[in-house]
Amino acid sequence: MNENVDRTLDAVGARLKQLRARRDITLTDLAKETGISASTLSRLEAGLRRPTLEQLLPLARAHGVTLDELVDAPPTGDPRINLRPISAGDGATVLPLTRRPGGIQAYKFVLPAGTDDREPDLRTHEGYDWVYVLNGTLRLVLGEHDLILRAGEAAEFDTRTPHWFGSTSAGPVEFLSLIGRQGERVHVRAAPRSGQPD
Repeated sequence: MNENVDRTLDAVGARLKQLRARRDITLTDLAKETGISASTLSRLEAGLRRPTLEQLLPLARAHGVTLDELVDAPPTGDPRINLRPISAGDGATVLPLTRRPGGIQAYKFVLPAGTDDREPDLRTHEGYDWVYVLNGTLRLVLGEHDLILRAGEAAEFDTRTPHWFGSTSAGPVEFLSLIGRQGERVHVRAAPRSGQPD
C-alpha cells in the first residue's frame, strides 16, 4: 500500500509541470494564483519536495482539475460513474461521458490551439457522428468539405465519410461527440408552436 502511495506522490511533480506548461503560465503567475511560493512550486515540480493536501487543493483549483486527476489516483468504484480523461496526444484530452454496451456513446473532446494550415489525417469507421461545439472554433474536414464550426453550432455525418477534427489558431476548442451505430439517428424534438403546451 505504501509503495503505491509513494509512486503516486513521486509522479505528481511531472503532472504539475505538464499542467502549468499546458496553461502556458510562469511559476510566478501560479504562485499568485495559489498563494504557494514560486520556489516551493519549483521544488514540487522537480520532485524535490512531496506535496501536502494544503498545496494540492489550490493547485487543482488553479489548473481546473480534480484531485484525482492531479495525482492520477487509481479508479475506484463503478467505472461508469468514475470516467477518467484520456490523453490523446498533441495535448488533446478525451473524456468519455457514457460507458454502456450498445447505443450511442458520448465523449467530450478538449483540443489545444492549433494551426490553420495543419494537414488533416482523414479517417473512416462504421457509425454515425453528431458533433456540438461548446467553446472555441472547431475545424471539421468532411470529405471534400472543410468546415469551421463555432460555439453553439453542430454537424452530423456518416463516419464512413473520410473525416477529421482539429482546432484552429483562434485557440482551444471543446466539443461533444455522440457516436452511434450505422443507421442510428438522434431523435430531435421540434419546438412546440407558440400557444401550444409542451
